[in-house]
Amino acid sequence: MNEQAQEQNAVADAVGYAAIALAVLLVIGGIAGYYLLDTHPDWQRWSSAGLGLVAGLVVFIISPVGRRAWQFAVDSRVELRKVVWPSRQESIQTTLAVFMFVTAAGLFFWGIDWLLALITKHLTGQGS
Repeated sequence: MNEQAQEQNAVADAVGYAAIALAVLLVIGGIAGYYLLDTHPDWQRWSSAGLGLVAGLVVFIISPVGRRAWQFAVDSRVELRKVVWPSRQESIQTTLAVFMFVTAAGLFFWGIDWLLALITKHLTGQGS
């Protein structure tokens, strides 16, 4: 049973990759049509590009990869609705705490650097 499921997944993956390749070829075909129709009216050129883009998008959406991508987008929206965003006061307090910590860390490392520079000057005999 497991081998059969793996074979089905392999076939589905192959179909998905073929669909993606077809979608890319349709988009490229539409763009190529735009440039090949350079002597035709603009509406025909743009229609060629638009038709290639829309056809490629439709093929991608109905492919297994496209369906998974759409399901991922839907699931992401559901998860995004579950997010509890902080209030304005919580955001300000957190920002102030971060600034204070960064300032304290900066002063600490400046002090360590100054102390090490002083010790190095004393040990090497440089400076007054």
